[in-house]
Amino acid sequence: MTTGQLLPVFVALPLIVSAVAALNPKKALNDALGLIVPAINFAGGAWLFAHTAAHGTLSHVIGLYQGGVGISFVADQFSAVMLMATMLVALTANWFAIVAGETSARYYTALTLVLITGVSGAVLTADLFNFFVMIEVMLLPSYGLIAMTGTRQRLASARMFVVLNLAASTLLVMGVGYLYAVTGAVNLAALAGVAAGGGPATVAAGIVVIAIAAKAGVFPVHTWLPRSYPSTSAAVMGLFSGLHTKVAVYMLFRLWVVLFDMDPRWNGLIVAVMVVSMVLGGFAGLAEASIRRVLAYQMVNGMPFILVMLAFTDAQPRHALAAGLLYALHHMVTVAALVLNAGAVEETYGTGTLSRLSGLARREPWTAAVFAAGAFSIVGLPPFSGTFGKVAVVFAAASPGGWRSWVVLAAIILASFGALLSMMRVWKEVFWGRPMQQYPAGLRVAPALLAPSVALMALSLGMFLGAGLVWGAATSAVDSLLDVDTYTQAVLGDAPVGVPDASALLEGQHQ
Repeated sequence: MTTGQLLPVFVALPLIVSAVAALNPKKALNDALGLIVPAINFAGGAWLFAHTAAHGTLSHVIGLYQGGVGISFVADQFSAVMLMATMLVALTANWFAIVAGETSARYYTALTLVLITGVSGAVLTADLFNFFVMIEVMLLPSYGLIAMTGTRQRLASARMFVVLNLAASTLLVMGVGYLYAVTGAVNLAALAGVAAGGGPATVAAGIVVIAIAAKAGVFPVHTWLPRSYPSTSAAVMGLFSGLHTKVAVYMLFRLWVVLFDMDPRWNGLIVAVMVVSMVLGGFAGLAEASIRRVLAYQMVNGMPFILVMLAFTDAQPRHALAAGLLYALHHMVTVAALVLNAGAVEETYGTGTLSRLSGLARREPWTAAVFAAGAFSIVGLPPFSGTFGKVAVVFAAASPGGWRSWVVLAAIILASFGALLSMMRVWKEVFWGRPMQQYPAGLRVAPALLAPSVALMALSLGMFLGAGLVWGAATSAVDSLLDVDTYTQAVLGDAPVGVPDASALLEGQHQ
């Protein structure tokens, strides 16, 4: 058995255990499985990162078919980092769900494990159609997780989530099918460089990108996210915040480097879309009436900070992509911490509505401290992960100079100011003001409810203090992402079958 043959285990393990959890009626065992499985995949991701750093990219074709024919799984340092980050958020969200009592719902744990199955497969697959399949594996349990409480509001939110994702999935499979029609392949390694010119292959790849960008919550189809996520429970929103949109980030980075070969012709379009997303996400939260709805717009605000880095890969691709990855890791940790912190308030006081809460800074000093730390990190203030995440993005954007740099830097300043105002508004409404009289004097957020968000903010602090190590890991991951030749060789092998000739396709497009 080769090392690469372990890759399908990352998908098989949570899927098999989800079946066990679905059949098992004992809550204690299901709770344990909900923590053990993401912990195992996290540890496996750490091992993959170390192994690929030492030995290079790992690959395995299901059924041992020849390269280019079968379904391929592949792991490099970039996919390993994303696997670790997603599993960490999943572990923490499940921890909060257990403490909050959400796992009392019969199939909660089973659904989260199926979601983890899809996430693991999505970041390890080297096949675009298989990526679509894994996205669907992620979505099916997500529909149930959103609607399982049965309230009218959550059912309405589930409808919005379903409609958007079904439309985006339809567009995604159409793009993959069109790409196969014009190239004869859906294997990422086999498609290296096919979208770097123009013509049918570029159009097909563009359809795939649009579909994935919609799932990432990017303007102009961003409103579904703040309308659906806050109506779920805090545990589910925390789970989604680190999984759904970040899987989209992973694939957009991979497509940009492998298929588009970082074609600079698209830089202007990327900047335009991401700048609008930044500003909307930064300020739209000012109009929301609950803590988690404000935080949902910080998710919308954070995505363009990550994806705008694609527009700067023509100058210093390593620096730009590493800055985007660093910001993505910070954003996953910080937003999940804030969502779970808001969830602890909701579980204790029965509401997250701004107008119904006040004076929590005196009543709940530890809860207030965690929220303040998360707000500092979102805005980019020390001593938390957002500081170096935002600094890295600013330096990468400023590096080439010219109109792109000035526009993006102005948008970063404006969006950060909007995020600051949004966080200050929540602080003013919820944590300042008179102590609430309608609740018993002894009512407090339980330490167990607060612990998951404390753990994540401690990690954010650790990322600030160990910024050199985190940056080193990000640059190593990006180096593996940029090494397309090694990726292609690992996936296709020495005698691949059905691999389109990218140069011939490009010549045909220009004729």
